[in-house]
Amino acid sequence: MTADELTAFLRGAFPDSPPPFVVTSVAHHRVELELPDEAVFLRPGGTVSGPTLMTFADSAAYMAVLAEIGPVALAVTSSLTINFLRKPAPIGLLAVTELLRLGRRQAVVDVRIWSRGEADPVAQATVTYAIPSARTTT
Repeated sequence: MTADELTAFLRGAFPDSPPPFVVTSVAHHRVELELPDEAVFLRPGGTVSGPTLMTFADSAAYMAVLAEIGPVALAVTSSLTINFLRKPAPIGLLAVTELLRLGRRQAVVDVRIWSRGEADPVAQATVTYAIPSARTTT
């Protein structure tokens, strides 16, 4: 799926609460997303909250899987492990994914997240998605 197709799928799948991120690039086994400043939730101390980073990582992995298998709405997270590497700046975020494995029943995705404009990532996640046996599309 292309960035535009992923965006259209999300709008259809989540009509009451469209995701706040933007799919900016799709390539073979790689997807990039941006989370704008206004969608970033801060915690005390002026840093991006852990739940924001985890949600963004999970969303990025979902986009990476769908980009490869198509609009399979019932693909779900079965595992998410995240490493918080450094304090994120209170600005928008960028996620870059790499699809490590795509099988018939599961996919494993590496996600790296940066504060916009920073050289080093603020978090890294490994996300496993369960893919339904009958790839039900919407």
